[in-house]
Amino acid sequence: MNVRNLAALLVAAALTVSCADKPAATGPRLYILDCGDIRPMDPTLFGLKKEEIAGDASFVTPCYLVVHPKGNLIWDVGQVPDARIPDDGTEVVVQDLLKARRKLVPQLEALGVKVSDIDYIAMSHYHLDHTANANLFAGSTWIVQQAEYDAMFAEKAPRFYTPATYSALKTSKNRFIDGDYDVFGDGTVVIKQTPGHTAGHQVLLVKLARTGTVALTGDLYHYPEEVNLRTVAPAQGDQEITLKSRDALQESLKKSGGKMWITHDLIGFSKLKKAPEYYE
Repeated sequence: MNVRNLAALLVAAALTVSCADKPAATGPRLYILDCGDIRPMDPTLFGLKKEEIAGDASFVTPCYLVVHPKGNLIWDVGQVPDARIPDDGTEVVVQDLLKARRKLVPQLEALGVKVSDIDYIAMSHYHLDHTANANLFAGSTWIVQQAEYDAMFAEKAPRFYTPATYSALKTSKNRFIDGDYDVFGDGTVVIKQTPGHTAGHQVLLVKLARTGTVALTGDLYHYPEEVNLRTVAPAQGDQEITLKSRDALQESLKKSGGKMWITHDLIGFSKLKKAPEYYE
């Protein structure tokens, strides 16, 4: 190889390293994925009357992908396992209520993200409509409140927990937390402890450069109509603890000027951009 060719090769190698080291974005991007819906839904389960709900009372069940320069986080992973959903998009129904047509993994792959690219998995809580595909991400670091972990793997799992959907996480790389947690260490993606609905329920706060701060609320709320209520239906968790968690989240968002995206809110969900579009 002559000197000129060697020099060209070295320059090309240097550019390749430079490009590889350069982050895809200076801040997080948030993608919303379709993980099904829950219909019909009875608002009385949440202490509300049907006539108090504006529009369709059914739920939607999104999954979320946060792409950050320091890694990728999947938040909530659906209510029907990919293995049960046909490739042709035929609707699958679980327990006569949980419905889905789209697999989670192909939605990620359409964004250029493989399962092996997911650095962190975390879920708002471990009821079956949030954990369906958890086992697929056993190779990721799992961030979980210690109280939730203890309930998940108790000798007898609590109501609405389906251990078969998350059993592989028990031997994954775990990051146990007891409180709020800054995922990437820069304040842009923060897990906020919000117990009440379950012992280790948590909310994800994502600080986006253009959109502002959004809170992915899990089941801290189910309908927007609950936001101003001071009651919690008995079947939905501890009322006193839940109200304290709601107050703490609202105070946090008041300070940051942020907004809530109520996870199961069908009408609110319909107004949001879905992948491959994103928020930043």
